[in-house]
Amino acid sequence: MKRKVLESLLAAGGVLLMAAGLLLLRASPEAERAVRVAPYLMVGLGSGMFGHGMGGIISRRALKGAPDVQKALEIERTDERNVMIGNAAKGKAFDLMTYLYGALTFSFAMMDIGIAPVLLLVAAYLFVHGYAVYWRIRLEKEM
Repeated sequence: MKRKVLESLLAAGGVLLMAAGLLLLRASPEAERAVRVAPYLMVGLGSGMFGHGMGGIISRRALKGAPDVQKALEIERTDERNVMIGNAAKGKAFDLMTYLYGALTFSFAMMDIGIAPVLLLVAAYLFVHGYAVYWRIRLEKEM
């Protein structure tokens, strides 16, 4: 029941957020620079919320009359082999992201685009790697 309510709230909140963003965009086309971005963020966030909520609602309704399919999907999702494959894929993606962020940061610094975007990329890079170190230490203590 909680999941059903959460998905409905996400879908409704997404529609409201999109509508508010579109209204703000139409009402104030000549707003200041910082305020000009807000309607686009609201539309993007609202679209994501709506899509996530409606996806859950639709999948729940599609599986409502088929408990055997629902059970097969649950087994497939929690299967150890699939979980291991997913984790290995995440590890490969993290390795790629490490080099990609580093190269992108270096190229932005060489293009002299300004200090703010470079520092934002460096902060994101360090945050991701700090998060990885945190989880590595936490998981090593558990195992």
